[in-house]
Amino acid sequence: MDILLTILVLALVVSLSSIITRIAPFNIPLPLMQIAAGTLLAMPIFGLHVEFNPELFLLLFIPPLLFSESSRIQTKDFIKHGREIVGLALILVLITIFGVGYVIHMILPNIPLIAAFALAAVLSPTDAVALLGIVGKGKIHKNIQEILEGEALMNDASGLVALKFAIAITMGTMEFSIHGATIEFFWVALGGIVVGVAITWLYGKILLLISRYAQDEPSIQIVLMLLLPFIVYLVAEHAGLSGILAAVAAGLTMSSIGVVHHAPLRLRLKARSTWSMLEYIFNGMVFLILGLQLPEIVAESFTRAEIDPTVETWYLVLDIIWIYCALMFLRFSWLWVMRQYSLKVKSKHPMIFAHYSTRDLLVATFAGVRGAITLAGVLSIPLLLPDGELFPARYQLVFLAAGVIVFSLLCGVVLLPLLLGKNVTIISDKLQKEEKAARMFMAKVAIVTVQKKQERLLTDSTENIDNDIILETGARVIGYLRRGEDESITEEINHQREKLERAFTLAALNAKRAAIYQLRAKQEVSDETMAKIVQEIDLLEVLIAEH
Repeated sequence: MDILLTILVLALVVSLSSIITRIAPFNIPLPLMQIAAGTLLAMPIFGLHVEFNPELFLLLFIPPLLFSESSRIQTKDFIKHGREIVGLALILVLITIFGVGYVIHMILPNIPLIAAFALAAVLSPTDAVALLGIVGKGKIHKNIQEILEGEALMNDASGLVALKFAIAITMGTMEFSIHGATIEFFWVALGGIVVGVAITWLYGKILLLISRYAQDEPSIQIVLMLLLPFIVYLVAEHAGLSGILAAVAAGLTMSSIGVVHHAPLRLRLKARSTWSMLEYIFNGMVFLILGLQLPEIVAESFTRAEIDPTVETWYLVLDIIWIYCALMFLRFSWLWVMRQYSLKVKSKHPMIFAHYSTRDLLVATFAGVRGAITLAGVLSIPLLLPDGELFPARYQLVFLAAGVIVFSLLCGVVLLPLLLGKNVTIISDKLQKEEKAARMFMAKVAIVTVQKKQERLLTDSTENIDNDIILETGARVIGYLRRGEDESITEEINHQREKLERAFTLAALNAKRAAIYQLRAKQEVSDETMAKIVQEIDLLEVLIAEH
């Protein structure tokens, strides 16, 4: 009962936090609002306590979120930016582990070097979800956003795998060897990808087969689709591979094989709304849980610092700033190196960093905020060593990681809007031209299809339809389609027409819905008739509203 009540309270607070951010007189990002709400709930006045289980957290929240994010990324775009993503998600992670690890060991000598590497490893993953909560959609240039999203998906795995190695070395269960660690890393990473692709390909074929025989029951396919990220994650982890990369690979594969795109309309609409709701709840709960853990983390750190005479409590706060500065310095430096490399090495396909301005580099630098994976990773560090001794400086590692998460979010809130400015080009000219050309091509294909259909109906003697009705209806549809290929009509006029047509149609649908309710109130139609008609009206309304 307590668990159910806690879940209901968290879901309610997630919804209320979104409402507060919308009505607040000042702009505060949703992740920070939810962290603050979680911290408030953990205070004695409310006393809400959630026992944090890192393994359960990773299983429950991370696979579906990564699966959903990666399924929205086009595989061709991911491959197109492959060099940039590998440079940030693999090479930069390694640079961060060693560079920031040594910085941590220098400013906090009581933290062993391997433990410092563990903290640097858990700080290396970035959080695209938190970034979206800070800047919103469409505020960062599309190319930068694609690379940041790809990096966030891949460095989760590289950072956590490196963390496991550091913990294993500290626990004495393995000896450090660059050769052995490299082989193990690629085995874990590539194995996870193979598992994700293989299971999803087979799973997708089964879903397509099921959709043919259960088109009127989309809930079956949606439930099966919801289980997929958990299945690939558990299978990969059970085999000693990267479950996170398996979930990412599953999302990319699901997008590539087009299971949802080729599904019936009802399934597509329901799947979209279901995933949207789950993402909203899961994302909110991740930051709420972070807020719930903060008071306990701070209290434990202060208590331990009082016991340990070598640690000054408030120095830890200053150390958070130093560590964050080291993270941003290394990130900016590596981005600058990749840009210089792209400029000097002439090739047919230079990396996109060659076109980055200094402001773009700064945006990409401070967009590297830390979030859920960092929290889950640092709390997964064991309390005790095999001999019963405390894990070296664990409380400091947890405090520093939590501090860097919050501080990176605060810096992102302040700096990113300043760097992006108010006049942000959300859609580039190239994308506008691409969209216009696509609409013209679609209109031409549609007109030819309607004309052929019209000719078949006119010559088909089995169809009992008056020729005048066929010609009049076909002409009306073709006339509507020709507006899409008419280059003389400006985008503004087309936009106004579409807006008015949508408004008129929605008004008509609302009137129809009210009319059927009125007929049911008068008991002139049955519940079955009303339900069928209302469902059709609702479906049309969704299609028109999302157009």
